[in-house]
Amino acid sequence: MTAHRARTTAIGGCFVLAALSLSACDTIPTVANEDLKAAASVEEAGGMDALVSAAKKEGTLNAIALPRDWANYGAIIDGFTNKYGIEVKVAQPDGTSQDEIEAIKAHEGRETAPDVVDVGRSFAQSAAREGLLAPYRPAGFDKIPANQKDPKARWHNDYGGYISIGCNADRVEVCPETFADLLKPEYKGKVALNGDPTEAGAAFSGVYAAALANNGSLDDIQPGLDFFEELKKVGNFNPVQSTPLTVENGETPITIDWDYLNASYADQFRSKGIRWQVTVPSDGVYAEYYSQAINKTAPHPAAARLWQEYLNSVEGQNIRLDGYARPVLMPAMEEEGTLHEVAAAWLPQVEGTPKFPTEAQVNKAKKTIAEGWSEAVSD
Repeated sequence: MTAHRARTTAIGGCFVLAALSLSACDTIPTVANEDLKAAASVEEAGGMDALVSAAKKEGTLNAIALPRDWANYGAIIDGFTNKYGIEVKVAQPDGTSQDEIEAIKAHEGRETAPDVVDVGRSFAQSAAREGLLAPYRPAGFDKIPANQKDPKARWHNDYGGYISIGCNADRVEVCPETFADLLKPEYKGKVALNGDPTEAGAAFSGVYAAALANNGSLDDIQPGLDFFEELKKVGNFNPVQSTPLTVENGETPITIDWDYLNASYADQFRSKGIRWQVTVPSDGVYAEYYSQAINKTAPHPAAARLWQEYLNSVEGQNIRLDGYARPVLMPAMEEEGTLHEVAAAWLPQVEGTPKFPTEAQVNKAKKTIAEGWSEAVSD
């Protein structure tokens, strides 16, 4: 990767000696837009002060598919805006990872293009291969485990969790605790996913978890597809995409989704008298993290990079944790004593160390799902 030196200029009559990185008075260097698009670290962006100054000048961050109730994004967005005065515009709040990648392509070169994306890891990997993402190493990048980041820094994991089973205990007499339970006749028409697994990372991971629960493996997702075919056959599969609204109104009384979403529903609906129970199924323990990336042609390159710095800061990572999402820097923060310990204690309990599929395994699984999902759950 070629390093790009941030350009400095004279500001307010102060003479800057760029070659020696010295100035005759305290100034904040400015960085050209094209240099920012090539900046692969805060240092290459001229330092944090220069990055903040450039991002404030842009004034806007274009995001996409970030519901405020997903992984505490409402607090994340408000925190970023309050700290830097930058407006975060969110297109398609309920969009999928695939929608995000398509938006980068469809809006290339326009002011409406997404600056940043938050996508399932498999989508980040494919976007990187297509040359859509800009390399960037935010603070803490070196502390992220090697299997949770791109070695070229085109994407890195930010937060994640485990596939769980959420259940409305007011509408379901006995809540299921395993994938095997979901096939019981008392759950007829009640079991939903968060999206279509050919497009949405949460649903795709739900099928992966079902595979692990049915003698499948990270190399073989077919048993997960077979499980949902059987779930459809016995009449238990509910094709309605689960959302906070469908959970609240009873359309999706049992939801296979991330534990941080199901746990947040429990908090959200407690005041409304809804008893929402959350269990990580012991027969299908599957964890995955969502990845952050910068659009290579982002219209607001400084804001995009500042956003990455905020997400990876102690403040940003703890906001994730406050929303039940497991921050990628959690082990490092635990060791450094910067983790919100009370919030960490609220997380749904899980036994064992998670294993993550390789890119080759994910690509194989996506191919299997793309070829067989429609037929498996069709009427």
